[in-house]
Amino acid sequence: MSDDGFTRAVEAVLFAAAEPLRPQDITAHAGEGDVDAALAAVQALYANRGIHLVERGGRWHFETAPDLAHLLRRTREEPRRLGRAATEMLSIIAYHEPVSRAEIEAIRGVQTSKGTLDVLMEAGWVRPAGRRDGPGRPLLYATTGDFLSHFGLVSRRHLPGIEDLRAAGLLEAPQSVIPGLQLESGDEED
Repeated sequence: MSDDGFTRAVEAVLFAAAEPLRPQDITAHAGEGDVDAALAAVQALYANRGIHLVERGGRWHFETAPDLAHLLRRTREEPRRLGRAATEMLSIIAYHEPVSRAEIEAIRGVQTSKGTLDVLMEAGWVRPAGRRDGPGRPLLYATTGDFLSHFGLVSRRHLPGIEDLRAAGLLEAPQSVIPGLQLESGDEED
């Protein structure tokens, strides 16, 4: 099959897929060829169109261009705000996955209600990820592809780091003086 024919086959497979596909799944349906080059060609072809080819968590799919998504909404979406506990829990899972509930509680410093975890699992952002080998074999939790998609992340490696969070004003800058020590004007540090 020619490179152009293989690219067309990759495009057709992705268009007909009911769910995002890994490159090896695409190859299984489209045949042998340079799948990375074909994905890049299809992605470039759709770059300025009403749909885009995107990768989320190592899986590829078509999605509506972000600036046109409002055209397809049939009902008004009510934004669901996560409570502080759920937001903290989601952050801990995203940055430390796979993680057990006891580890989440140790990081947060407080007990976590099962309902908070249920909210995150209902949203499709957190999933059970097996059990830890050890006493009690605790259940482990990890984020999902829907989490990556919702937050516009290609992978967990694209989560913001500490400097990014500080620059966005979400974390305080480190203090260069001892907390509680106020210097009067004219006083000098030793």
